[in-house]
Amino acid sequence: MAANSFEPSLAHVLRHEGGYVNHPADPGGATNLGITATTLARARGHPVSAADVAALTRAEAAAIYRRLFWNPARGDDLPAGLDHAVFDLAVNSGPGRAARLLQRVLAVAEDGVIGPATLAAAQRAEARQTIRALQRERLAFLKRLSTWPAFGRGWQARVAAVEREALALAAEAATPPVPRPTPRPAPAPSPPQKGPIMNDVKSILASRTVWANLVGLVSVGLALAGVDTGDLDVNRVAESAAQLVAAASFIGSTVFRIAATLLTVTATPGVVV
Repeated sequence: MAANSFEPSLAHVLRHEGGYVNHPADPGGATNLGITATTLARARGHPVSAADVAALTRAEAAAIYRRLFWNPARGDDLPAGLDHAVFDLAVNSGPGRAARLLQRVLAVAEDGVIGPATLAAAQRAEARQTIRALQRERLAFLKRLSTWPAFGRGWQARVAAVEREALALAAEAATPPVPRPTPRPAPAPSPPQKGPIMNDVKSILASRTVWANLVGLVSVGLALAGVDTGDLDVNRVAESAAQLVAAASFIGSTVFRIAATLLTVTATPGVVV
């Protein structure tokens, strides 16, 4: 279905129709935006003048096109692209003629009304082939008109342009939309790393040289205070202190690792501790 195709199709039609003209050889007489005086009078329900036609607005023209041409052509129910081809033909030659030519192409009864049988046949047919066949029928009909010598060149160019437009609309409708990538949330900033600082502290406290220096300073201080430290083995004390720090560090890291594991398991949904 192509229920949202009216505006794009109308834009093409208006580009072909142009503005106000009053060609003496045109049986439609005064025409503006493709709306003749006869059509405008029918839409308004009373006679109109050439000045009324010249003053026609695009908004009123769009409403007339939808009510008198698009809806009878069943534009909302035809396949994309074919809706434009039938609509433009209805504008140029009347909704009844457009319906009969479409029915001829689809090999259904030519009653001049696009009904369920015509719509079903249009849905079954390949849209691009139907568009091309309809334009051939349209051109053959126009060539039989007495006004072909005056307007034939322009009509032939319009038929070719409408075929290109309709095929492009059909191709656009057949192309699947490109899915938009799902935005990914920005990663949360990582907390400041404290490991290197703790490791540095542990390395200093576990250093035998550091403890030896500390013990030496303490013994000097005690000697100055009058305490006899002559029997103090600085190296042994430093060695013992370094070993105690290493043991405490091992025990502490083990306890923290167990606590962190228990906390992670408890916080995980569906995990029973």
